[in-house]
Amino acid sequence: MITKVPFLVSEEDGDAETLKANLHHLRMRLRRSGFGCDGLETLCIKDLTIDTDGAEKIIGWALSDHATRNPHPGPNPKINLSLDSIKFGIGLLKARLSESAFSNKYRKDIAIEKDFLKRLSSDVIPPNLIGVKFDDIGALQNLKDSFKELVMPCLEFIRAHFVLVYTYMIFMQLCKGILLYGPPGTGKTMLAKAVAVEAGANFIDISMSSITYNKLFGEVDKYIKAVFSLASKKSPCVIFVEEVDSMLGRRENLGELEIKNAFMKHWAGLSKKEKERVLVLAATTRPFDLDEAVTGQFCRRFLVELPDAESRSQILKVILRKTTLSDDVDLVRLARMTNGYSGKDLKKLCFTASNRRMLEIYNAEGKIPPALHGSYDIRALNMQDFIYTLEKVCASIKSESVGMKELQQWNERYGEGGRGSRKRTRDGCVMQY
Repeated sequence: MITKVPFLVSEEDGDAETLKANLHHLRMRLRRSGFGCDGLETLCIKDLTIDTDGAEKIIGWALSDHATRNPHPGPNPKINLSLDSIKFGIGLLKARLSESAFSNKYRKDIAIEKDFLKRLSSDVIPPNLIGVKFDDIGALQNLKDSFKELVMPCLEFIRAHFVLVYTYMIFMQLCKGILLYGPPGTGKTMLAKAVAVEAGANFIDISMSSITYNKLFGEVDKYIKAVFSLASKKSPCVIFVEEVDSMLGRRENLGELEIKNAFMKHWAGLSKKEKERVLVLAATTRPFDLDEAVTGQFCRRFLVELPDAESRSQILKVILRKTTLSDDVDLVRLARMTNGYSGKDLKKLCFTASNRRMLEIYNAEGKIPPALHGSYDIRALNMQDFIYTLEKVCASIKSESVGMKELQQWNERYGEGGRGSRKRTRDGCVMQY
């Protein structure tokens, strides 16, 4: 039995073939031009493929170099090019090819960035379409006041009182990054949207999923660059990063490290532009998973806690402001009964209690459901609806959980007002920075 052995070309054989072909094209071009070159066979040209057109360019540049080196030719009419002149021509060809490759890559990068900008433009939400204002957030008054003091003048300085606000900006370092952290359902995303609305800023929401999609095609850096470029063009603008720990966490696998490095690079570039009206606003439930270098980029870090009884009462008023309530509904009492509930839990509670009225209609045995012409045909919500629903909708977060303890520890070290962000002056006052 005869076994066929496949023919393999080694790297050395390939280089030898390239060298042979290159010398052949140069020799043919010299012969046709009537030129000579002593020692041409000693040239080692393996890192470049020379075709007929390339050989013609090399000989032309070599002739120009030869004329520069020999301004007074001798009586012999035949031109004999030196190896140095040939090498000069080869060097110019390499430079031209490299320049052409760079130019092609640059044009390709520009085209990709324009494509990203075009696709991202549809994700930009103007302030009049966001639909969330500070008044729609029942609690978090301290945070709303902090944003009004810290962020609003920076984002809307081009409006009225330009001189006053611009002077304020000169003496205040512009805040380019704010972190909101806390348990899920406490209103971090709503607050971010409300900031954009109140400041009249556009809103760009970027997620790990969109970045991961582009990571598959090796275009992470271009995608993130396009995000910041678009935000600058649409300024004032808020770039919102939800669950930022999944994007800028401590994980060290190559894919996520590439995303983190790209985001940090363009974010740092934004920080150098003092008059750029772009704010990176991030939210997370796990700030302790963030890289410390990322944490340091946020000039302010706010804990969005579970609401207390007074805040829960305010949240319930906002949720139920368009709902008809019976006289026996006591929202203050209901707020005390919902200890540990987040804003999202309270919304679910109210929604479930409201649905109970409809269930009564459809579950009525032996009765004909009344004709419903509008919401006024449905009875008002009463206190019994909420008490009944409390048995079915409970708090989704336990204050004694490990995650809550880690949040409190991180807040003490890095958060606004924590021990790690305060220093005491000589007169005993506590200063935050």
